[in-house]
Amino acid sequence: MQAAAHDTPVIGYGGNWANTLRLWAALPTADLFDLDRFNAGEFVAASNHEAMARALSKVLYPNDSTEGGKELRLSQEFFLTSASVQDILRRYLTSHSDLSRLPEFVAIQMNDTHPAIAGPELIRLLVDEHGFDFDSAADITTQVLGHTNHTLLPEALERWSIGLMGKTLPRHLEIIERLDHREIELCGPRPYGVGLIGDGHVKMGELAFVTSHKVNGVSALHSDLVKRDLFPVMDRRHPGRILNVTNGVTPRRWMKLANPPLAELVTDTIGEGWETHLDRLAEIENHLDDPGLLDAFGETKRLAKERLVAWLKEHHDIEVPVAALYDIQIKRQHEYKRQLLNILWTIARWQRIKRDPTNGGKGWVPRVKIFGGKAAASYEAAKDIIRLINDVAEIVNNDPDTRDHLRVIYPPNYDVSMAEKLIPAADLSEQISTAGMEASGTGNMKFALNGALTIGTLDGANVEIREQVGADNFFLFGLTTDEVAERRQMPDHSRAAIDQSQALRDVLQAVAEGTFSPGEMYRYGGLVDNMWNSDWFLVASDFDSYDAAQDRVDEIYRDTAQWQRKALINVARMGFFSSDRSIREYMEKIWDVRSAL
Repeated sequence: MQAAAHDTPVIGYGGNWANTLRLWAALPTADLFDLDRFNAGEFVAASNHEAMARALSKVLYPNDSTEGGKELRLSQEFFLTSASVQDILRRYLTSHSDLSRLPEFVAIQMNDTHPAIAGPELIRLLVDEHGFDFDSAADITTQVLGHTNHTLLPEALERWSIGLMGKTLPRHLEIIERLDHREIELCGPRPYGVGLIGDGHVKMGELAFVTSHKVNGVSALHSDLVKRDLFPVMDRRHPGRILNVTNGVTPRRWMKLANPPLAELVTDTIGEGWETHLDRLAEIENHLDDPGLLDAFGETKRLAKERLVAWLKEHHDIEVPVAALYDIQIKRQHEYKRQLLNILWTIARWQRIKRDPTNGGKGWVPRVKIFGGKAAASYEAAKDIIRLINDVAEIVNNDPDTRDHLRVIYPPNYDVSMAEKLIPAADLSEQISTAGMEASGTGNMKFALNGALTIGTLDGANVEIREQVGADNFFLFGLTTDEVAERRQMPDHSRAAIDQSQALRDVLQAVAEGTFSPGEMYRYGGLVDNMWNSDWFLVASDFDSYDAAQDRVDEIYRDTAQWQRKALINVARMGFFSSDRSIREYMEKIWDVRSAL
């Protein structure tokens, strides 16, 4: 088959620079059409190979719960990688003749393990097509490649069976086996289970590590955990290879484009230039005692909510009030991100409003709980949580006793364009993953940049955000990374945590009794059983701490001036989290290049 390039220019801010986003489509070669079968009347069969070639790039990342799905996914990853690496070499050879100097002019960054086959592919091209010996090709490859790790989750660190790899990419399996032996030759014997191949599988995380000269995590905590927990032996064998580059976000998109009123307020307050020098946001703090600035900030938030309310009504026929605290969690659906903790607490709040409509005479802070995000096609537990959120929304939003105080919405088909509408409207950013499981996150940065306060654990980039904005401007809760590890070793920790929390017991009882699934009482029986008997992600252990943090949210939100001041401090202290800073660090620490700007 052939790889057809599809180029999209990505214009830089101000229009002075452009990069090219090159995507690939799989196209059949002419000889894939079987003319003999066609002439024999087998019209469909004659086109089978052609259809299979086109299917390769038809749907990105298919369900890989079947062997066919696994083979297609591995084939897709090889197709992307091989086309890209061959194209890079082709372009290099148009102006250079010596491939031994490739590292002087080319840097390839492997993002996660999906393109990890790039190492064996580059070695294959150098050895089989350009005459290099294996060791020289491996040395060149390591100097060219860098690798960014994005997860500590075992299931996300891809492993392909030797059988599948041998069937799909036999030459690459030979190269991987030789790389594994070379690693022993260079670094000496290693403990059992450490290597590129183990338990009948090729380990793509280890492969990416060995074929890269630098491996980075994406937050300070994450990079420490990559060293300590994920690759401790590799780190000792290759000291200095692992480093940190904390993620960043672009303020041009995530404030100037997504939130024009706030961007205009920032410019009116500190002048122009902050879009490309985000550390200038710190100048906002010189104006925090100006009540006019706080009022103006409150107005930008109201306008963002009005835009969101109108969009929800127009596109999804969802109605929510403007005058409420917008409490938002938008991210991929995964148990470690703990959308379950969020919705269980929402049920607890609904129950409290039902029991005490006036909240002891104080009244309830109105909340709009907004969820967004998709689950992998084969991830049944995550899909059950999505269903529970929607079932809770159906009950809560139609309850006349509570609908003025609490709404729950889950707009379908979440994507980045939807995020541009949700993030500016947020008052509270939910960053509540189990500590030690989130690599970094960038949604947390986008929310804070737009003046949302964070409720979160000490996980991923939350740690650095809290350091920047100050502990008083961050709603912290939950176990730490080390406490999570300790708690998981305790027998019956989930049952003990539930026994200690009357609020959580009431919530789980309501779910188990079918309160939110009246037509199917036991719909969430498995979910409730898991909470009592396993709870790997420690929802029960962190529930009461999360509940107390939400009480602090209510308390501070009632004081409008105090809330607005804290929100503006978050905006002012986001300078570190610019993607410009992140890219400069990649340039200096990994790629060894200078900016042409």
